[in-house]
Amino acid sequence: MKKILSLLTLLLCSIACVMAAPAEKIYKVTSPDGSLKVEVKLNHKISYTVYSGDNLLLDDCTLSLKLANGEVGFSPRVKKAKTTLVDETVKRPIAMKNAEVRNHYTLLSLTMDDSYGVEFRVYDTGFAYRFILSKGGEIEVLHEDFTINFPANYVAHISRTPRFKTSYENRYTHTTTEEYGYREEMNYLPALLEAPSGEKILISEANLRDYPAMFLRSTGNNGMTSLFPKCPIEVEDEGDRSQKILKEADYIAKTSGTRDLPWRMFVVAKEDKQILEQEMVFNLSDPNEIGDTSWIRPGKVAWDWWNRWQVWNVDFRAGINFETYKYYIDFASKYGIEYIIMDEGWARNTRDPFNSNPDINLPELIKYGKSKNVDIVLWLTWLTTEKNFSLFEKFAEWGIAGVKIDFMDRSDQWMVNFYERVAKEAAKHKLFVDFHGSFKPAGLERRYPNVISHEGVL
Repeated sequence: MKKILSLLTLLLCSIACVMAAPAEKIYKVTSPDGSLKVEVKLNHKISYTVYSGDNLLLDDCTLSLKLANGEVGFSPRVKKAKTTLVDETVKRPIAMKNAEVRNHYTLLSLTMDDSYGVEFRVYDTGFAYRFILSKGGEIEVLHEDFTINFPANYVAHISRTPRFKTSYENRYTHTTTEEYGYREEMNYLPALLEAPSGEKILISEANLRDYPAMFLRSTGNNGMTSLFPKCPIEVEDEGDRSQKILKEADYIAKTSGTRDLPWRMFVVAKEDKQILEQEMVFNLSDPNEIGDTSWIRPGKVAWDWWNRWQVWNVDFRAGINFETYKYYIDFASKYGIEYIIMDEGWARNTRDPFNSNPDINLPELIKYGKSKNVDIVLWLTWLTTEKNFSLFEKFAEWGIAGVKIDFMDRSDQWMVNFYERVAKEAAKHKLFVDFHGSFKPAGLERRYPNVISHEGVL
């Protein structure tokens, strides 16, 4: 009798488990030219596998979210699935690479329930995915799982860092994905991989807003997985250009529960030049938010710091003074260089952006530059900028063309939002922005085309 009851219990448990497990579903998405294929599999989790032609590039990669009040991406049940071919041409207001950008991809849109969905875009040049949340209210994101697995030993070109605070200027190292150990340093994006079959895979992200930047580390099993800086909630100043984080939240982002999360992006190329030619970050990011961009004038710049304020064979003392900067302006004018940057030393001190070094005579220098069709860009630390946001209005009154904001060295949610506040306020006063000590371009420059560059200059 006990054996019969045990067998019956086992049978009922087996039936219950089968009934509880969601049926496996596979969705296949192919790039418009048929060269790239992504297979999205849904069972107890969401995973995807990627092929370039017949070559397996990524195998059984997973994605999910851990929220303070639950998880997203587990036991997914598809409410609606839709595949769409999109082909449009977008005019780029500031033609950094192309004046017009073709946005051509196959879209797989999966609505899981009333609280979230997932989108995959497959381009001829790569693919991307993102979560779309419709939870309402405010949420705390504790972690986002981005785990990729390599079917072979890939060459990995990565820039490593032991901590989230980094100037993004570390040299790129070259290793293999099997040698890259779990206990080794993490790396920031972009990361470049080379498959034995010849494909190059560049990993980055796009439309990053109100959310921290993603870092990667080895899984210890021929794969990589995500890490994110947590949101700082208590800080103290460290000198004139940095802050020490005293306390962090247990979440990486506190944000709206109804929003699109950043795109996780993969460029897939046969040749190196295709990595430079593609426009995926632009295509995956939200459009221009500042309206008129006719006042934005990209150009070359003569940079004083590059040669330590030195000029030779002149009849004056070179240094941070009016004569040296006048010489730079003359040089820029002669060779068709549109700007000069005035780096650290142009102000009386780095904490005061409203009073210039008396050896410079900044008003006269601005006037002289304009007579030579050369505009001036002023350098600032991010901390001084944060403490003096009215400087944008004052610089516009002076006739300054743009600002170089330096030493952010972070990419947590607060700092990502700082970038956007700077871009918005600068645009309000028709100033462009050059970020230095900054994370990679990730979409802000499309929404705010006055963001001319992100620099990580070693």
